[in-house]
Amino acid sequence: MACRRRWSATRKSKGLILANSPASKNSLTINGLDAGYASVRVLEDISLSVSHAETVVLLGTNGNGKSTLMKCVMGMLRPASGSITAEIDGERYDLVGRSTEEIVDLGITLVPEGRRLFPKLTVEENLLLGAFRPTARGAIGRNLDSSYETFPRLRERRSQLAGSLSGGEQQMLALARALMSAPRILLIDEPSVGLAPILVSRTIEKIQELKERFELTVLMAEQNFNQAVRIADRGYVIVHGQIAFEGRNADELNNNELVRKFYLGL
Repeated sequence: MACRRRWSATRKSKGLILANSPASKNSLTINGLDAGYASVRVLEDISLSVSHAETVVLLGTNGNGKSTLMKCVMGMLRPASGSITAEIDGERYDLVGRSTEEIVDLGITLVPEGRRLFPKLTVEENLLLGAFRPTARGAIGRNLDSSYETFPRLRERRSQLAGSLSGGEQQMLALARALMSAPRILLIDEPSVGLAPILVSRTIEKIQELKERFELTVLMAEQNFNQAVRIADRGYVIVHGQIAFEGRNADELNNNELVRKFYLGL
């Protein structure tokens, strides 16, 4: 039931980040992915793609496989079948069978659902833990300055324990920690979880700002349909572990009554 009308849009980058170079071309492709836990199949024949400097949203309610897909991309869960490939700086890599460490080292980073910070470490200590990639470790000072410039509130809170931050500040810290690894491809899992509506809106706007400023390739899993489509270049709706709908632009997602009513319950 995928819509086939192609949409083109030009987004002007505000500058490249950290370790990215102007010639970088970074994309993600998933084909025929099946995955699950023990005998329980969660994902069935999933195919999707994210092109260079594009924001693609994976929409769906809880329990439909969004986080499972993210785990497969990051090497946390090995799929039963199918392929996951990434193009990083023009080089093609098969991700299935690689460890999470290897995948992060290639330039793919996940902002996990629930943020997963270290509450008893300071803001700055949490940020430094994000500088995992060898190329990022060589530019820790520059990347730290960039993170504080992007998130001024974190500079003010740099010596404060992460667990004492507000929910919105913790989400900003999770995003900033991901940037410390100088990613080319950024996966974001349910950034709206646990946030007040006004903070959800600000978080979504910040994700868009980061994508444009750093020319990131972004795959975002989200159940908050109205917020996610605000920044989507394209999107997929996942239902019971299968892609039920593909929208080639935000309007196709937003204006499709079948998607809103039957798939997302809006």
